[in-house]
Amino acid sequence: MSPRTTGGLGLVRSSNAGKPTWTLVGTGALAHARTVHIHTTDLEAATVDKQLLRSGVEDVMEAVDRYSATLAATPGGAGWLHVQHVPVRRFVAEIVRKLLALNSWAPFASAPGPLTLAPYEGLVGLRSSSSREYLAYTVTWSGVAYVLGAAAPHNPTPSAQLRNRARTTTANTEPSPLSSDLGRQDVLALSWTSRHAATLAPVLAELAARGGQRSLLLDLATDAAERCSAGSVTGIELRSAPSDLFTLSGTAEGFHRPDDEHVVQVEGHGVQLARLIRLLSVLLETSGGCTQPSWRTVVRAESWLDAILSTTRPHTVLLSNDSSPLGVLAAHAAERHEANSVNVQHGAWTAESVAWPALHSRDIIVMGERDLALGREWARHPQAEVHVLGQPRFDVLASLSRQAQRRYLEKLLAPGGRRAPARIAVWACQPFNPDHLNSHADLLLDGLAEADGDWGLVIAPHPAQGADAFTALVKRDAGPPIAVADPRVGARGCLAGADVLASAYSTCGIEAALLGIPVLEIGPSGERTLGLTGHGLATRCEAAGEVAEALSGLRAGPTPIPRAALDAVCRWRGDSAARIARLITDRATSGPRADDSTHHHPGAAASPQDEGASVR
Repeated sequence: MSPRTTGGLGLVRSSNAGKPTWTLVGTGALAHARTVHIHTTDLEAATVDKQLLRSGVEDVMEAVDRYSATLAATPGGAGWLHVQHVPVRRFVAEIVRKLLALNSWAPFASAPGPLTLAPYEGLVGLRSSSSREYLAYTVTWSGVAYVLGAAAPHNPTPSAQLRNRARTTTANTEPSPLSSDLGRQDVLALSWTSRHAATLAPVLAELAARGGQRSLLLDLATDAAERCSAGSVTGIELRSAPSDLFTLSGTAEGFHRPDDEHVVQVEGHGVQLARLIRLLSVLLETSGGCTQPSWRTVVRAESWLDAILSTTRPHTVLLSNDSSPLGVLAAHAAERHEANSVNVQHGAWTAESVAWPALHSRDIIVMGERDLALGREWARHPQAEVHVLGQPRFDVLASLSRQAQRRYLEKLLAPGGRRAPARIAVWACQPFNPDHLNSHADLLLDGLAEADGDWGLVIAPHPAQGADAFTALVKRDAGPPIAVADPRVGARGCLAGADVLASAYSTCGIEAALLGIPVLEIGPSGERTLGLTGHGLATRCEAAGEVAEALSGLRAGPTPIPRAALDAVCRWRGDSAARIARLITDRATSGPRADDSTHHHPGAAASPQDEGASVR
């Protein structure tokens, strides 16, 4: 490979007493290297075996659990790794991916040896991301050398980017202390993203309107765009977290361990566990907002939740994510306060769609028949039951005005009364890193340009995505007209007016399929999608030519979709919120119903009947 000439690091082969060693150097030195070498960005671009990656991550996580699970716990008894499993697992995956990339490079594979790190480089950094808030922690190549045993006398643990990063500021500008008149509540719900809020709010409204149930909705979002709306439903109290809850940082005691003999093997590499724990301390000591709270935030959040649960004494804690830190903490607190925990699936699942395949609630609400197997496999509660009841967020689809949404799309693409394109595609995005996002854009735009007909494209940012991620795309001189939807509208607010919806794995693909709008699952071969193609609900497009062919084929008109195919992905009758509310109240008053004809035990055949299906 030819070396890059600017920026970053390179890996150069050297020797020590005749044995191969590999040294990280600035890329300026690569031009003068006389031995085999590679730019680290080329290593990072290497394709690694997904099965080896998964098994490597499992091996390391099991070793970390055995080695360090007892290092810290909340006062309520929630272990640090139990709560922080998702960010830790993602970080471990970064390490394993880099180790597999090293092995995939033939010169290293044929002459493996120790790595010498680059002096003064931070060991933990951040990957680029188009997400506004999410901190994509990663291990640097010097960090990789460090966990493999390299001496690092001059290397700080966090990178300069992390050290200079301003403290996370919260969208909540004023504290919200518990009100003395808060009183007893029937349901306590937690939300920290707009998807959670949109999923839970219809259920709370049903509980209030039909069952007279009082609910307290805790808004834990640290991004203003993810906040809950107060609404006007009687019986729902909305409160925010204390303003400084997610800004807490500081040393995590017990995680700066001295070197010892404990090592976990990853495809021939010995990862030193004490050093890995030291790197993980960076994740625990810096605040990543509500999605990746620091350990100090976790401890304080538990105390705050305990006070609320003790005051309100709800029969149910309602969540829309019980795997990430706040959700795990809430499910754990519900158990201690003898409240039932209910988790409503807010996004599509695939076998690889979650960082940690674990669900901690007692009752798990899934969208479609295909989610039953995953729900059963991921459930951790000893009495867990999985119920197929659809998605409350989709109940409103039947009342959408396609004409109004079409007019919105046309105004975006043809402001000032200009002629709009005859056909419009909506691209429902994910907050990928910039290069990944651009590769999807190229695939889609090239396909639109090749397709028959007059096409335009409306980009619908993910709710967590910054609109500036698309500035360069909108300024393109050639190709179909492009516009970006208002983030407050998003794909959900305009997809009904589209001729086609394109996405890798946005849940909006399911909404489009339910409305009969053609769906393209885009991305190169091997990339994860929602798997709608396997149900006859989408067309898989791995190249621009396939996009063009799919778009040109739309002239033949839509193909009727069997109800069973839709039910497999999402049981949609427009009453999901009501059915979930009924399950919550039934559970509160009588517990599991032995005579419920829709209740199934493991191994029983579940079917998407009109009453839904449950599996225990």
